[in-house]
Amino acid sequence: MQTPYFPTFRSRLAALGRRTAGSLRQVTLGQLQEHLRNLLPAPLLSATDQGPNSRQRIFSLRLTFECFLWQMLKPQTACREVVRHVQALFRLHGRGWIDEGDSGYVQARLRLPRERLEKALSATAQTADQRVGSGGQINGRPVKVADASSVQLPDTRKNQKRYPQSPVQKEGCGFPLLKFMVLFSLCSGAVLNVMFGNLHAHDLRLLHGLWQALKKGDILLGDRAFGEFTCLAGLPKLLGVDVLARLHQCRKADFRKAQRLAKHDGLFIWTKGTTRSEVLSAREWGLLPAQITVRIIRFTATIRGFRGRRITLVTSLLDPKLYPARELMALYARRWRLELCLRDLKTTMGMEQLRCKTPAMAEKELLAYLAAHNLVRCLIAQAVATYQVDMERVSFKGAVDALRQYSNAISQARNQKTRDQLWQDLLLNLARDLVPCRPNRLEPRALKRRPKNFGWLTKPRWKFREVLHRNRHWRANPRNLRRLN
Repeated sequence: MQTPYFPTFRSRLAALGRRTAGSLRQVTLGQLQEHLRNLLPAPLLSATDQGPNSRQRIFSLRLTFECFLWQMLKPQTACREVVRHVQALFRLHGRGWIDEGDSGYVQARLRLPRERLEKALSATAQTADQRVGSGGQINGRPVKVADASSVQLPDTRKNQKRYPQSPVQKEGCGFPLLKFMVLFSLCSGAVLNVMFGNLHAHDLRLLHGLWQALKKGDILLGDRAFGEFTCLAGLPKLLGVDVLARLHQCRKADFRKAQRLAKHDGLFIWTKGTTRSEVLSAREWGLLPAQITVRIIRFTATIRGFRGRRITLVTSLLDPKLYPARELMALYARRWRLELCLRDLKTTMGMEQLRCKTPAMAEKELLAYLAAHNLVRCLIAQAVATYQVDMERVSFKGAVDALRQYSNAISQARNQKTRDQLWQDLLLNLARDLVPCRPNRLEPRALKRRPKNFGWLTKPRWKFREVLHRNRHWRANPRNLRRLN
């Protein structure tokens, strides 16, 4: 059985059964079998011996996983469209008619274990790192970037209970918000792990849930939420992980009281507070030292035509010879490019508004989005390794578009030589489709196209009364405007 975009899983993972595998083998939206063969370990999506996912079904565990990824790579794809695709393949090869309803596929997604999606996410991230090389390291140490964001969920009772909406919105007028924190690899831009929380969960608490994803010798790169005592004392002491972050807004740095290393570069002594942090357990808080030494670097980021912006960094990397200040500044500047990966996910792939109506399925949907993102990153990493181009300039949107179109052509190729040539053409096009290098370019986040003049839902829908003259509504009073004229 081969399904859209990732047919390699047919030979590597659990078989759907000879009855359907042989019939649908030649019809697919993508024929990437040999090139994506080693992305996932073979037993990851294999059927279990007993219990859930042990029966032979049309929507097997592997087929469900592939169709789920296809939905993520095609924004706004409904479950009904997935079922129609499977129906067309069955009919094309004379396998008869299957139920036109999407209930079978929806139930198959419910049976899809969340832990297998998490393992798929981790495996694809490791593959992307291996393909791209060691570009995201400093002194041989891997750098990982932590960043938080949020997505909207459908307004259902279960979603509201687990992930409530913003408290400033009236009941029934907002959407549940799922807050999550991702751990990126600076090397490939792939997502290593994710932690879920509600709107009220602080970034430090979400990061604490990702501590097990960090390894000894890693360097954590983050924003000012992590430039405080808990991270700078806990991660080096408990895990052997160093931190580079922007100084927390509540901390002040007076370089007259520092041990001077260079201009605007010095060592400071921070003292442990008397109140235990709510993020750490009593045992973890007790293991933290009473005092720590941190290094603070201050510099001015200048953009032509704008006033300079002063930025203060804090880090546990104390040696100025091994970690020069200029390299740490450049490392922090690369963090912004990793934040744009969230824009790739939310805007390009359509993850900003999830569609599942229960918290458990919403979390699976988000994991599927991240796994699909990592698979595209694997493709980009292979193009970068083959043609030695700058990974940060390869267009993510262009990679997704090229994958869709070339997968159709590869599926129609008659021999292996033609398929290999098409794959090389795909990688070459990715290497050539580079985003122009435009440093310090101003790109305001503003919309030019005006939305429709519909009113805002200020009350629950069953209480709301529509204004009949909405299309002629003026924000200013027309009578007042006539008086001014």
